[in-house]
Amino acid sequence: MTSEEAPGPATSHPLPETHFTTIRHRVAFYETDAMGIVHHANYPRFFEEARVRWLDEHDQSYSVYLNRGIHFAVTRCEVDYHQSARFDDALAVKTALDWVRGASLRMIYFVECDGRLIASGATEHAAVDDSGRVRRIPREDRTRLLTLARDQRRSKRPSTI
Repeated sequence: MTSEEAPGPATSHPLPETHFTTIRHRVAFYETDAMGIVHHANYPRFFEEARVRWLDEHDQSYSVYLNRGIHFAVTRCEVDYHQSARFDDALAVKTALDWVRGASLRMIYFVECDGRLIASGATEHAAVDDSGRVRRIPREDRTRLLTLARDQRRSKRPSTI
């Protein structure tokens, strides 16, 4: 492992509150399945919304990357389901940057409802150009992101949402 990476399980990562972004999501009826719980396929959508908001709040708008021909393609998505969420539940989706490498990064997520952990997970992304070819994250962007990721390692696990 290099100094630019430190993968680990999403449920046991030490992070300070200042590096998290939290979005709120009210569960719509169409997001539930025949059992009346949130269908498992919705959690990656929640992650994506939180990830884009995290970039807005901590780095720069995702559209800035897009305008420069940089996309972050999802290469891995992990979701651990802890409890069920149901129609009209108010979810809090908390996300932060876990690590950054030369051409990739990883985000972690915690989904809660009324203080209960509903799901946790992570996504890994490859930086690609407009044609879909892998490219390095530009040095100035990588340096900025590494600073955020490294700062996280100096603190303890986040508190409940």
